[in-house]
Amino acid sequence: MKAERRDFLLEIGTEELPPRSLPVLQQALVAGLAAGLDKGGLAHGELVGFATPRRLAVWVKRLAAEQPEQHLKRRGPPLNAAFDAAGQPTRAALAFAESCASTVEALQKLDEGKGTFLFFVGTKPGARAVALLPGLVQAALDALPIPRRMHWGSGTALFVRPVHWVVMLFGKEVVPATLLDTPAGHLTRGHRFHAPRPIRIASPGSYERTLRERGHVLADFAARGEHIRAQVAAAAANVQGRALIAEALLQEVTALVEWPVVLTGRFEERFLSLPREVLTSTLEDHQRYFPVEDAQGRLLPAFIAVSNIESRDPATVRAGNERVVRARLADAAFFWEQDRKQPLAARRAALDAVTFQAKLGSLGDKTRRVSALAAEVAVAAGGSREHARRAAELCKCDLLTAMVGEFPELQGIMGSYYAQADGEPHEVAAAIREHYLPRAAGDQLPATRAGLAVAIADKLDTLAGIFAIGEKPTGTKDPFGLRRAALGVQRILIEKALELDLRKYIDQALAAVRADIERVRATAATAAEPPQAAPGQRPASAAAAAADSTASEIYDFLMERLRAYYLDSAGAPPMPGQAAVTTEMFDAVLAARPGSPLDFDARLKALSTFLELPESASLTAANKRIANILRKANMTPPAEVDVLHLRESAEVRLFDSMRALRDAVATATAQHEYAGALGRLAQLRPAVDAFFDQVMVMDENPQLRANRLSLLAQLQGLFAGVADLSRLPG
Repeated sequence: MKAERRDFLLEIGTEELPPRSLPVLQQALVAGLAAGLDKGGLAHGELVGFATPRRLAVWVKRLAAEQPEQHLKRRGPPLNAAFDAAGQPTRAALAFAESCASTVEALQKLDEGKGTFLFFVGTKPGARAVALLPGLVQAALDALPIPRRMHWGSGTALFVRPVHWVVMLFGKEVVPATLLDTPAGHLTRGHRFHAPRPIRIASPGSYERTLRERGHVLADFAARGEHIRAQVAAAAANVQGRALIAEALLQEVTALVEWPVVLTGRFEERFLSLPREVLTSTLEDHQRYFPVEDAQGRLLPAFIAVSNIESRDPATVRAGNERVVRARLADAAFFWEQDRKQPLAARRAALDAVTFQAKLGSLGDKTRRVSALAAEVAVAAGGSREHARRAAELCKCDLLTAMVGEFPELQGIMGSYYAQADGEPHEVAAAIREHYLPRAAGDQLPATRAGLAVAIADKLDTLAGIFAIGEKPTGTKDPFGLRRAALGVQRILIEKALELDLRKYIDQALAAVRADIERVRATAATAAEPPQAAPGQRPASAAAAAADSTASEIYDFLMERLRAYYLDSAGAPPMPGQAAVTTEMFDAVLAARPGSPLDFDARLKALSTFLELPESASLTAANKRIANILRKANMTPPAEVDVLHLRESAEVRLFDSMRALRDAVATATAQHEYAGALGRLAQLRPAVDAFFDQVMVMDENPQLRANRLSLLAQLQGLFAGVADLSRLPG
């Protein structure tokens, strides 16, 4: 007999949901419900998610009406405890039978290798879907990624926004349930203004069509987004332009409307003299409008807005939008003119009055630290010391301009424009813009050498300062964006192929911030207390140890961001002939403590190539064995192998093979030719295999034992110049 199946519909109707979270909430609800159905053994077809500003919904196609019959097998007490000497069932046997809703006579006696036990073997009918669905849905709702839940009215329910209705239909029948203090039914609600009355949903399959035709709601998030994209593009074409449709903005607008209506507005051409970013920021970030450009890529005095209502008087709606844009652009034009009345450099002194962080001093202090560090980084990167220093001196000045005060997202960008207007060198102006890059994962990197230098210096200074005052990120809290800064440094150094010793520049950054920390502390103490004898200073050795510890913490933090770069698919994919990067490979290279990310990258690629060789498995296993032997030996092997104590032919062969390769491997490692070094070491496989087959390392003779441990330690050291192979699986 064919099992009964019906479609199932869940809809949670709410007040306006946070637009940037809407796609994530939809995906999480679909995934959570699918996982619950699978765990509950309810067969189903495709799950389709819906999301609008006022609802989250899931349509489950062909959901089984009940679980399959369950086959049960429960073990009870052992036979010797189930029956007494007279063969009568004991209390243990009777209690077990009762718990299975059975009798002792119906139980089976089975031997499973550990003795004979009483077993209950039977079947249990599957639970009905309508009985399981309320719990499964509630579990999916509880698992939604909602940072902060709220409650409303006198109820106790917690959700991202107040809930006003719930629809739960299994076929055409309402699933009896109360979710989030709201009884489930078959009534939904359409557009807040176009269709304010409740609308009956006849069946799950008719949900989307009913909302579209009777409710003025396009429920499918992706389809609504594509509808907006097409309408915006068509509207731009009507004014002989091309709409700039940023995906993030399109997604946000899609999450703000249920019934999108596109309209075109215009602004005065005089505003086109403003920097392009001022116009696009005004339209996109502040108004959620789409800018329009011509065939040559120049902005047109037009924009495309998306309304959530089909107005009877679109001209009035258009005029209202144009009035808002005109006011915003007029403010921007005023700020532009006011800011240019004095050069950017004139604001440098005022940075001393702006606190960067209470324990680290002012923005002026930070600027001076970054300037000194950027000059050193620029030289190492083959750039101009003077350009990097000048860019660093000016890079924070635009934070004091009126334009950035109104449009914070333009920091760096406006500084670049103002520097150009002041006649600063092109590379200096470009570096001011670039020093914030990359702003996010996948963002572009600085293009100029000065920009690279200032970007690295600024990020390292922030990392050093925040770590030095003991406020490194914990959990999800990262107010200074240190994770983003660390990944940015790594991306710049690797993708721009800059060979910089990170530990050296971490030490320089730490020395500068510690000097400012002490100065700020001394200033605060002087202001708070009358003059008195200076307190005892920490010994120089203790201060140095603290600095070394903090530097190691920063290095480790940077390496963990590098781990994310490779293992979260952000790094480059492996080349042909290379193994995909794994956690164990990363840890193997990290054990060598490479000085620069570029060096780390070279080692990782060499290791990846090595692992594709047929010799790699044997040598990896040998390295793990060596590490275990040396750890358990409980002694430090001699620094040099004594050739007079090499007795077995296999150990002589290994010693000679290592000696023949040692210089070539050392030269290749010193020149960062790690693939060549590992390729040469692969030649040791026959000698290594023979050694472990024929030689007893832990010989009873202490001199032989120490000599063989020394041989293994030297072998381990040859590989450790590239990576610690003992950390690899094998």
